[in-house]
Amino acid sequence: MTPALILFLAAVIIPMFFGKLRSAPLWLAAQAGALAWTALAQPGADATHAAVAAVEVAVVRGLLAPLLLRRAIRARGEPNRDLMPSNLFAWAIAMALVVLAFEFGAPTLSDRHALTLGAVGATVTVALLLLSTNDSPPAQLVAVLFMENALALFESLLPEPWPLPVHAALTGIYLLTAGVGAWLIGAPEGPAVASAGAAVEEGP
Repeated sequence: MTPALILFLAAVIIPMFFGKLRSAPLWLAAQAGALAWTALAQPGADATHAAVAAVEVAVVRGLLAPLLLRRAIRARGEPNRDLMPSNLFAWAIAMALVVLAFEFGAPTLSDRHALTLGAVGATVTVALLLLSTNDSPPAQLVAVLFMENALALFESLLPEPWPLPVHAALTGIYLLTAGVGAWLIGAPEGPAVASAGAAVEEGP
């Protein structure tokens, strides 16, 4: 297992078990660092292509998206709760999903590809678990960004890297997801919204 893959897995699994909501931007930045490292270390990749991809990942996924998420969490005033509920049932499910993800590709792929596919699968499955166990809007956005990072890691399994226009499209989608999501969750409910909600609950 390469150091970059270890870093990526650590930045996915550790926050699920021990991370707090306000630390999520830091873990997203760590994932981006691992993705940039993977792009530069890709065997047989064109040096210019790898450098452009690494810079794109570092700037968009490692800097802009975490900043947008951090600003939205602070603006919303969300309590600094656990990212995933701290209970044995959720932890057992998460560990089982991680193990199954690594077992999925092991029989048919080479060691490096199997480990990478396992990391992709583990990221997607624990992100889906986060979506189902934490209904906080910032946590939901974190789960979506985790899954998009898993898609970026999947590129390292391809025999040829995606062309730069595809990179640009994926970057635009990621930035749009982070920007729109941060905008939607960034503002706390105002007095008017809260009053309207109370009126609906009371009824006529």
